[in-house]
Amino acid sequence: MTEHGEIALHRDCEAIQIPAGLKTTLPAGTRVIITQNLGGSYTIACDYGLFRINETDADVLGLERKDSGQKEEHASGEVPEEVVWEQLRTVYDPEIPVNIVDLGLVYDCQVTNPTGAGAQVDVKMTLTAPGCGMGPAIAQDARLKILAISGVEEANVELVWDPPWNQEMISEVGKMKLGLI
Repeated sequence: MTEHGEIALHRDCEAIQIPAGLKTTLPAGTRVIITQNLGGSYTIACDYGLFRINETDADVLGLERKDSGQKEEHASGEVPEEVVWEQLRTVYDPEIPVNIVDLGLVYDCQVTNPTGAGAQVDVKMTLTAPGCGMGPAIAQDARLKILAISGVEEANVELVWDPPWNQEMISEVGKMKLGLI
């Protein structure tokens, strides 16, 4: 259920196709319904399928445009790992109202800050099930959110399956949001 009715896009807009994770452009006038608004993006449904639109393009939906990227400069010029973890907490599976960190999907996050160059971030994450079709879309969303951090030059998000994910990996916060405790 959505709090919004059908909306016609006000202009052409870049979107991420769900579940493929491919970038595409939705043309102005496309009729859409917002199905979810979590973590700085909007999941929308239209005749072409499901898509994610970044909150920086909220105006295309007739909503207030926001700036979602982590823009603050870091005193040392290095990107702290905690900044990346905080950004990953803004990434959601379009079907689950808990971020990927609290779901226990992110297994590893490494930040390399070479002298005189932008940071490289490497993330290993999994999905709730190996056959989940949302994998490419979620990984692409995570990659784009990491690239929005000031000082990050390269971001790699790898889907891994070992160890297999299970509900015990969900944080206390995530379990509370899902009604598991």
